[in-house]
Amino acid sequence: MKFLQSLVQQFASKPIDWEELEESLIRADLGVPMTTRIIKTLQEREAWSVLGIGDVIKAVREEIARILPADSTPIRSANGKPTLILIVGVNGTGKTTSTAKLAHHLQVRAIDLNRPPQVMLAAADTFRAAAIEQLAIWAERLGVEMIRGQYGTDPAALCYEAYQAATKREIDFLLCDTAGRQHTKTNLMAELQKVKRTLAKLDPAAPHETLLVVDASTGGNALTQAREFHSALTLTGLIATKLDGSGKGGIVVAIQEELGLSTRFVGTGETIDDFAPFNRGTYIDNLL
Repeated sequence: MKFLQSLVQQFASKPIDWEELEESLIRADLGVPMTTRIIKTLQEREAWSVLGIGDVIKAVREEIARILPADSTPIRSANGKPTLILIVGVNGTGKTTSTAKLAHHLQVRAIDLNRPPQVMLAAADTFRAAAIEQLAIWAERLGVEMIRGQYGTDPAALCYEAYQAATKREIDFLLCDTAGRQHTKTNLMAELQKVKRTLAKLDPAAPHETLLVVDASTGGNALTQAREFHSALTLTGLIATKLDGSGKGGIVVAIQEELGLSTRFVGTGETIDDFAPFNRGTYIDNLL
């Protein structure tokens, strides 16, 4: 049930119950700080005792709009060098598919080049053969080159090799699909840090983007993932999957508020075109 429908059913014909409202906001994954702020805003208004559902929806919309940036920051080319984008996340969030969708988006929507951009993929999930093959299928569909190594290859070495190849071929965007890993596994997080250190030997600014793929329907667990990956890697943004109008996804607000990490792109389905830059207005409309 969508968040708005739930609120209307609860409060359309009766006064606002603050505890029920608090529970509803938290269930929408907006997080405790945002929920507290919304309720405080409502309670500070004159005649709060006769607030209606319209007042609640308006307050929720206003507070979310204050937190989320109005425009998504586009990915730009790195002035004559390949823009290296590191895609990270836990298992099962749709990371490899999101990598392919982003590659397609850059092929058709890159805004700061006066020619069709050149895109390359790197299969840095070297410990799961299925992931390498999945990315290879996407690369063939998109008509782009993919750098791959032997099963079990050091991911840092593969990304290093891919960046060298991308530089030689004058590639505009290099997307490295890393292995899914639990944020609680210290050794696996250290492996990602090694990838960053290795790439910095070729270009101190690389990776130019480090994007975390989160399943927006997982609620508070996505916030925990964002905290740990951001602490280890200094993320530059999120790709939120499963933002399909189900009324969930409030967790991206909580992540923005706590960590200052913007949702850069959203995935809403299975096809290559079910992917777009994050739009605040569309997001709020879907949530509410």
